[in-house]
Order: sequence, then structure tokens, then C-alpha cells
Amino acid sequence: MQTPSLAQLPLTALNGVGAKFAETLSKLDLYSVQDLLFHLPFRYVDRSRVRSIASLRMGDMALIEASVLSSQIQFGRRRSLNIKVEDESGRLSLRFFHFNAAQKNSFEAGRLVRLFGELRPGSSGLELYHPEYEFIDEKTQQQDSEAKLTPVYQLCDGVSQPRLRKLCEQALELLKQHSPEELLDADINRHFAVSSLADALALLHAPPAESDQQLLLDGLHPAQQRLAFEELLAHYLVHQRQRAKNKQQQAPCIEVRSEDLKPLLDSLPFSPTGAQRRVVDEIAADIKQSQPMLRMVQGDVGSGKTLVAALAALAAVRNGLQVAVVAPTEILAEQHLNNFSSWLQPLGLRCDWLVGKLTAKQKKASYDKLAKHECDIVIGTHALFQDKVKFRHLGLVIIDEQHRFGVAQRLSLRDKNLSELVPHQLVMTATPIPRTLAMTAYAELDFSVIDELPPGRTPIQTVAISQKRKSEVIARVAVAVSEGRQVYWVCPLIEESETLSAANAETAFSELSTALPGISCSLIHGRLKPAEKEQRMSEFKHGDSQVLIATTVIEVGVDVPQASVMIIENPERLGLAQLHQLRGRVGRGTIASHCILLYGDKLSEHGKKRLQVLRESSDGFYIAEKDLEMRGPGEFLGKRQAGDMLYRVADQERDAPMLSFVHDYGQNLLQQQPERAEKLIQRWFGQRQHYALA
Repeated sequence: MQTPSLAQLPLTALNGVGAKFAETLSKLDLYSVQDLLFHLPFRYVDRSRVRSIASLRMGDMALIEASVLSSQIQFGRRRSLNIKVEDESGRLSLRFFHFNAAQKNSFEAGRLVRLFGELRPGSSGLELYHPEYEFIDEKTQQQDSEAKLTPVYQLCDGVSQPRLRKLCEQALELLKQHSPEELLDADINRHFAVSSLADALALLHAPPAESDQQLLLDGLHPAQQRLAFEELLAHYLVHQRQRAKNKQQQAPCIEVRSEDLKPLLDSLPFSPTGAQRRVVDEIAADIKQSQPMLRMVQGDVGSGKTLVAALAALAAVRNGLQVAVVAPTEILAEQHLNNFSSWLQPLGLRCDWLVGKLTAKQKKASYDKLAKHECDIVIGTHALFQDKVKFRHLGLVIIDEQHRFGVAQRLSLRDKNLSELVPHQLVMTATPIPRTLAMTAYAELDFSVIDELPPGRTPIQTVAISQKRKSEVIARVAVAVSEGRQVYWVCPLIEESETLSAANAETAFSELSTALPGISCSLIHGRLKPAEKEQRMSEFKHGDSQVLIATTVIEVGVDVPQASVMIIENPERLGLAQLHQLRGRVGRGTIASHCILLYGDKLSEHGKKRLQVLRESSDGFYIAEKDLEMRGPGEFLGKRQAGDMLYRVADQERDAPMLSFVHDYGQNLLQQQPERAEKLIQRWFGQRQHYALA
């Protein structure tokens, strides 16, 4: 009887994996032993040296040996187990939000415990949150930790690092008897100085003590580079396959006629920029074809993407088709509704909107109008993804800030057409996509760039000021309001947190309301009911309130020309691209505008460099490149929501030099050995293949 391959061997063949745990592991898309072997560590930690408590700093990943002082349950906003431990140099708190009575009782006073975790700020100073731990005796304590690196894997609820590591150890034993299929030419292994794929996998899951640890920590070990090449190749192949499939589908041919666009262009109080006209021409060339357009329009904050989208929508409607415009928030959806209605309703186009706050009766009326083609353009939020939404003749889908949506949601819009034709798709982003990301994460898309701002925009002066000078900033707010200007005050958190030391909007609202008597302040954040958010945003837009205290909910879609001061507390906690988006809420009129970055007292060198990038440049593309460089592609894409594709070993910035090689090799593979290409896609994506189309 033939032994099943590792790809065919289910995880239930491993000790400790029953049907229930196998179901939990499926959340990580792990079904077979081969899946587990290709679930590679995304980083390593050095657990070869025990650190003293006194030497620890925030953010350190450290191995600590200490004795238990006390164990008690604390009741605050969240119930938690707080453990106090000490070594010869000092004391430290451990905090567990998920625990049971047995766990609490195991931390008896005087017991020695070996801990590993990341130091984070807490209510009692530096704390370890849910550290890995094992109790030790005097004999164990005297033994040196084995000098090796410990792999860290992507997890999900119900799967811990120690348990996953034990499963990988079993998988590595099976790997000794069953090697995975070599799907790349032997020259690739030689190029990366790796003897075989099996050896590379074994080394990455369990680096031997003699491995070059610094290369592994930097992601530059030959075994990592060999696997990174294959992973980048698989990503490239799945996007190219989607591109080819897309070309085989039938889409409506949309003729963009100048006489259709002229009435809208003539009604504008300004002329479109050359960049806007160029992008409209690129879209026009796509949508007149019988294959679906898949085009991304990148444009910095205020570059005029909405007008480009409106012109494309007008062309589609004049060809007898319907248009869906999707936005991530109701605030942005309402902004689009106002713009599209003011531009297009005078031309006879029927606009409607579909958002969560509508009553059941209003929603049903919208569904009926879409299905009967009594509505030409619908603007909406996630409500457009509901099963009840069907279009009679959907010809164009426009998705704004597309990275805010789950992949399955974006793909579902294609299936809502009662017609057999597939709609064209236009996605827009004010977050410029760096070239290295565009070559891989969005390889199935064509790109247009609006690289020109409309005339009359005033530059935004950006300064960084310490929290210690907050009173001066508040005084500056009072002066700005007295001059007839409006102010945004942005905080990272909604309310005070037990685990994070950062400004929160509720406290800021209270402080500013007291410090600015006679000035109307309002508060907006994501937990407010839609009607409350809409009302407060409307009040600010119409000048009924002068200072808007908000969370990052205002990052996109807010256009208030009189707002010319943006203050961002704890900017070090936000990404550069997000900060650039927030800054773009001001400078939208002719008034001189300012952005004040109110940073915390303990700003790291890394934090200083990030804020310096924002101070020295207003170029969204430059800032995006720096953001990718400093935070990595995962954080840049705002990912880590279930279903989104994560790189396991590759890094698009670090491994950018091999992308051209990847693409050339991939093209050859698709032409010469398509069956190998399919196997590579299956190996790296398995049942998640449609998620690669984020």
C-alpha cells in the first residue's frame, strides 16, 4: 500500500490533534501535514539569554527567570489575573485576561518560573501580557538555556505558540521520511545555496545551534531566501492566473463620448487637471473593451479622484448601465452621495444610497429600485454586500479606499448582476501603493496615478511638539477659532485604556471643553450611533461647532474647507500613511493650514525618524515608501483581518531585489509548465486562493 504524501496526510494523524482541534487549525488554513510545514515562522526570538528585570525596556522580547510573589484577580473594565514576580534586580507584573482557577492557583508564592514575552506598558508600569511560562526547579534553573532561536508563528484563537511548536516538531519527524515535491528547477536550490526544499523547511522550523543566527533574525538566511522566492512566485502566479481569467469574462462595452461628459465638465467651477484627464482617458480605453476592467486609481489626498469616478459613472449610465459606489464609512458614503447628486442629478441621473442606518422599509425600496433599474447610481457601505442586493444592469463598480474591505466582500459584488455580464471594476485609494507592493499584492490590476493636485491648494505646515507644551497648543486653538477657523483634534483611543498609555478622545473632549470656554466642541468616534455621527459631522461642517475631537474615524471622506488646523495626539502610535491621510483633512481651501503632531514624552529614535518624514514631505508616494520601509507590508496594508493573505517568510521590501527574477521565472513557468504553476499556487494558498485577490 502506497504511503500518502505529506499533502494528503491530515493533521489528525499527529498526536494531540482530534477533530475539534483540527477544526480550530483550519482557521489558519492548516489541513495537512504539508500545510503545517509551509506555515513558516514569520520571525524568531533569541531565547538563549536570561535577562534581569532591571534591564528590561518597553517592547523587548525577553526570557526572564523569577520567583512568584503574589497572585490575585483584579476587577476593572476587564477582569484580569495579575501576578507579581521578582528576581534579584527588581519586580515585574504578569497579566492574563484569559485564565482559569487552576492557572491562578499554580502561581504559588515562592515558585520559580521561566517567562518569555513582550514588555508592554500597563497600569502598574511595564507588564508581560499572556507570557509563555514554565515552572522550574533549582536544578533546571542552573542549566543554561539552549543557544538557539525560537520560531514565532501566526496564530488564531485556540492555538498557542507552544502547542503549534510541538505539532511542527512532529511534522519535522515525518519530513525526514517524506520530502515535499520540488516544484522549482534544481538551479534555484543551487542559486540559493540550499541542498533541498526539505532541508530548507527543517532549518527554518528548528534552526540548529550552529546556524548563523543574525542572518535568520534579519530574514537573509539562504533557507529563508529560497522559501521567500517560492512564496513570492506563488503570489505572482495566482495574480497572473486571475488576470488571465478576468480576460476570459464578458463585460459590457462602454463608449465614453465627449458629448456625454461635456455637460458635467461645463458645470464645474474649475477645469480638471491634466492628470485627471489622462486617467479618464485610461479608464475610457479599458471600459470600451468586452473584458472587465480591473484598474486602481491612486491619487494623493485632494487630487480629485471623486470627479474621475463621477465621469466614469456618467459614461456608464449614458450607455444604459447601473453603477455601484462603495465606501468604507457612512461619513464617506454621504460625502460621495452629495458630490454625485450635485453633479449628476441635474443631468437627469437617478442617485440613491444604501447604508446600515436606513429603515427596513427604506432598504427594501432601494433593493426594488436597483433590481428594476429605477436607480442609475447607488452609493453605499457594506450594506451593498447583502444578499438581497441585486442589479438589473450593473456595468461599473467603484470601490473607494478598497483596502478597508474584506476580500470576499469585494469579490461578491461581481455576482450581484441579474445580467450575465461581469461589471467593470475601478478601485481608488488615497494611500499610494509603493512599486514593490504593486508588483506583487496587486499584480492583477492596471494602475493609474493622479500625480497632480488642483491649483489653489495651500501647503500644510507640519510641526512636531511635545505633550509637555500641550497648553500652548490649546492656546493656539483658541486663536485659530477667534480668526474664524475650525480645528480637528485627533486621538488614537476612544476612552481611557488599562493597557495602553495614549490620548483618548473622551478625556480630550472634557479637557478642551473646560479649557476653551465659549467655544463649541464636539466629539465623534466609531462607537456613536450612525445618526449621532452624522449630526455631529454636519454641525462641524456647517460651522455650528468649531473644534471636532475625534478618533481616526475622520481619516477619510471629510471635507470642511474652513478647517485649517489638525492636531494629532500620540502620532507615534499611527502609521505614516494614516497620519498623511489625517493631515489631508485640512488644507482643502485657500486658508493657510497647519498640522501639529503632539507626541508623547518617551519618543523613541524610530518614532522621531517617522515623524521627521511627515514634517519634511507632503508627497504621499514618498511617505508611502517610507511607511512600507519602516513598518513592513503587512502593517502597511492594514491587514491581519481573517482571510487576508499574509506573507509567511517573504518580505516585499527586503526581498524587492528578487522581484524581477520572480516575475521572469513566473512568466516562463506559466508558458512552459502551467501544471507546476498550479501546484505552487495550491501549496501556498490551498483553499485560500480567492483571498489572494485583495
